[in-house]
Amino acid sequence: MMRLRSLLFVPGDRPDRMAKAMGVGADALILDLEDAVAPEAKPAARAAVAAFLAAPRDPAVRLFVRINPIDGPLATDDLAAIADARPDGIVLPKAEGLVSLHALAARGLTHIPVLPIATETPAAIFKLGEYAGASVPLAGLTWGAEDLPAAIGATAAREADGGYTTPYQLARSLTLFGAHAAGVAAIETVYPDFRDLDGLAAYAARGRRDGFTGMMAIHPAQVPVINAAFTPSADELTRAQAIVDLFAANPGAGALQLDGRMVDAPHLKAAQTLLARAAG
Repeated sequence: MMRLRSLLFVPGDRPDRMAKAMGVGADALILDLEDAVAPEAKPAARAAVAAFLAAPRDPAVRLFVRINPIDGPLATDDLAAIADARPDGIVLPKAEGLVSLHALAARGLTHIPVLPIATETPAAIFKLGEYAGASVPLAGLTWGAEDLPAAIGATAAREADGGYTTPYQLARSLTLFGAHAAGVAAIETVYPDFRDLDGLAAYAARGRRDGFTGMMAIHPAQVPVINAAFTPSADELTRAQAIVDLFAANPGAGALQLDGRMVDAPHLKAAQTLLARAAG
């Protein structure tokens, strides 16, 4: 499984920014052919993204491409431009479960992992449990709180304090559970105020607390904050290893004590997961 703590959006028509973004520490770049590119600039963006993918690069930084919606007229040209360059992943906007994945597979793209943005239409909300049955490889599952309110005529997705309103809390939660049901990375959505790094740190910390494993970014300054939030601390790793070692030394035990606290099978599973992610 690829390491995906931070995924930084970069406009597909800005090759200068792509080159700079390789050095900011993101685990992945999302080279954007959709919302960040004006219609008249899309042909040039496709060419720029294809050239960037084909050039020598640091394999430690994964390169994803966000195409245009698979049921629209632009996706065919997007896929034709990038297919031979073999990106590390395709970000699929306006995804609506298996029907969208099947449409992508029908274009011959069954070998590139897909990261669906899985909450951008009303119909998508009812498809979030389908990804566990995907026949194409998934890099993860993520969500967004911008397109969905626009699609239903909502005036906002957030309260005055920045927290999500109830409908979008639901979309976030279903994405989280849908990702884990499918056994793939659960990627938190962007934090729009790129100047508010303290707010970002708190937001990312809540994401990790709730079970997200990484987060998308819209500005390079956000990347170190996100990486820190989704990187286990030394103390966390030490405790996780202690739990694993304790159960290894007591095979068959259902519950044990560690530092005066009871630990059982869920604690062991969480410790194993934490160590596996840190190793990945």
